[in-house]
Amino acid sequence: MIEALSTLMLCLGAFFYFAGTLGLLRFPDIYSRLHALAKADNLGLGCILLGLSFQADTLASALKLLLIWPLALAASAGVGYAIAHRAESLGIRPWKKEAP
Repeated sequence: MIEALSTLMLCLGAFFYFAGTLGLLRFPDIYSRLHALAKADNLGLGCILLGLSFQADTLASALKLLLIWPLALAASAGVGYAIAHRAESLGIRPWKKEAP
């Protein structure tokens, strides 16, 4: 049962990473690309770390794996803010669909 749950979480995490990469390639501007990466990659990382923690030998190892996630969330928020702030200071405007 634990093996199946771990496999499910790892596959779900890989799906979210794939979705974030697809958003990075397909979205039109830096702000929407940044949003896709921040959301999908953080959720993918959480799923993968949870799946790996099910495979851990000890509770301490599982908790160390799960501690990576809040650190990555904090780093992602800071880096996302810095990128968006720099794009705004360079005058990069959000994409707007033109009327036909």
